[in-house]
This record gives sequence, C-alpha cells and structure tokens, in this order.
Amino acid sequence: MMNRKTVDIIKETYRPTKVTLLGNVEILESTSGNIVLKEKKKDMKELYQYLYSRNFENFPTLIDDSREGVNIFEYIPDTNIPKEQKASDFMKVVAKLHQKTSYQKEVSLDEYQKIYDEVLAQIEYLNFFYDNLYQEYFKSIYPSPSEYLLLMHSSKIFASLEFAKKELETWFQSVSELHQYRICQIHNHLSLEHYHKWQKDYLLSWENSKKDSPVLDLFHFYQNEYFDLPFASLLEEYFMICPWSEEEKKLFFIVISIPPKFEEKGSEFERIKEIRKVLDYVYKTEDLIRPYYAVEQK
Repeated sequence: MMNRKTVDIIKETYRPTKVTLLGNVEILESTSGNIVLKEKKKDMKELYQYLYSRNFENFPTLIDDSREGVNIFEYIPDTNIPKEQKASDFMKVVAKLHQKTSYQKEVSLDEYQKIYDEVLAQIEYLNFFYDNLYQEYFKSIYPSPSEYLLLMHSSKIFASLEFAKKELETWFQSVSELHQYRICQIHNHLSLEHYHKWQKDYLLSWENSKKDSPVLDLFHFYQNEYFDLPFASLLEEYFMICPWSEEEKKLFFIVISIPPKFEEKGSEFERIKEIRKVLDYVYKTEDLIRPYYAVEQK
C-alpha cells in the first residue's frame, strides 16, 4: 500500500481535478498534466539507468522518486488498436528488451539441476493430483457433467504431463555439459495491459522486474494470454529479434506443456468452465508446439 500521508501531500502540490484508481495505482489529472502514483517497491532509478545503458528506453519517465513510499511517473495514454496488432508490437518490444540486456552467465550443473528438480516436482504433483481426481470420479455410478468431462479427456491431460516429463529428461541431458546460460532483464509481469502505444512503445509496471531467463517472461505471458492470441506467429516475430538456443526453446515448450491445476470449487456450471479451461489450455498448447517437433523429427 502507498503511504497515504505522502499521497495527500502530492495531491496538495498538484491539486488534481480528477483522481482515478486502478488497482493500487492512482492517476492524477490536473491542468499542469497527468501523473501516476505507485507504491515504491524498488529502486526504479537504478533499473532505468541500467536499461538506458543498454539502449532500451521503452518505459515511462520517473518524475520523482524522492517521496517516502511513493514514486511519481508520467502518465502514458494508450492508442486503440486491434488486439492482435497490439500483441505483435508488444512482442517486438519484449524481444528488444531481452536481446539488448542479454549476457551469458557462468553456471554449474547445480543450477540446471535446480531447474530440473522444480519442474519435475510440478509435473509429479499434477500427475498425482489428476490421478486421484480420475480415480474419485471413476467410482461415481452417475458422474456429474463436470466429472464426465474430465473422465472423457483425462488421457489428454496425462499425455501432456508425460510429454513434459520425457522432454525434461532430454533437456537435462542436453544441458548437462553446458557451463553457461542466458540471463537478461525480464519484465516479470508481462501482459497486454502493461503495454501502451503512444508516441512510442511503452512497457509499464516494472516493479517485479529482475535478471533471469527470458523463458520465464514468455512463460508467464503465455499463461495469461494463450487463449486469445496467435502465439505461433508471435513467437516467430520474437525469435526474429531475439533468437533462442534449442535448449531454451525446449525448456519453454516443456513448461507451457504442463497443464494448469483444476480448481474444484463453485457450482457445477463453474466447475465445467474450469475443466474446460484446463482442456483448452492443453489442446491449444499442443497445437502450438506440434509443428516445432514435426520439423525436429524430419
């Protein structure tokens, strides 16, 4: 939460004619211009200076970071453009961020082992979860519509988990002799809501940004937007600017292949919707990665 005393002082200074609340963000409109107030979570000036040093300038200006608990940013309006076109422009900016801040980090096998262990634990947990769910639903003499839906498509879920586990073993074998992997500045909160196109392209909300693998950034973006966007073409545009190694691509395909967990809650209709979301994710992800593996097999 923002320091309310500081916010009140800022409002006294700027005397806004209108205040808009968007989650934890406050937009102040005044005759002298519009500003955005956000909770101070990290040293944004240091981050911005680093991005400037890498010739990346697609972020809003930090107007004032001297206030206690609050940062003041310039307000960036947005242009109304089709979602698919916006996603294409967005992906190019993200690729530019990753490409301009990339470097190779010396690592030991322990670093890859940690990734392997974390992903494998997730796969095994979900396999156990869906197996228990399947066994429970299978015992029902008269399965409900949601139970029947899961029973009919459970083989697809288990196949996705098996694919992810098999590919994880292959990935770990391929990286076991490597002593480096790519690190870059990732946004770590990617969504189309955090991209505005105005006088230039802007990525907003950098409070979670850190140095890590670009795979992590695209993985979270895919989880948020997989249903509505043409990810095959978006990835092609991204890789044109920021190519990945085969190991990076394989890790990305592995982690997106892991189905989300079905949340057992709500009415029967809501449960059907939640299972349908899981199945949509599985089928759409399979469609996305199938061409890559078809080419690989050839």
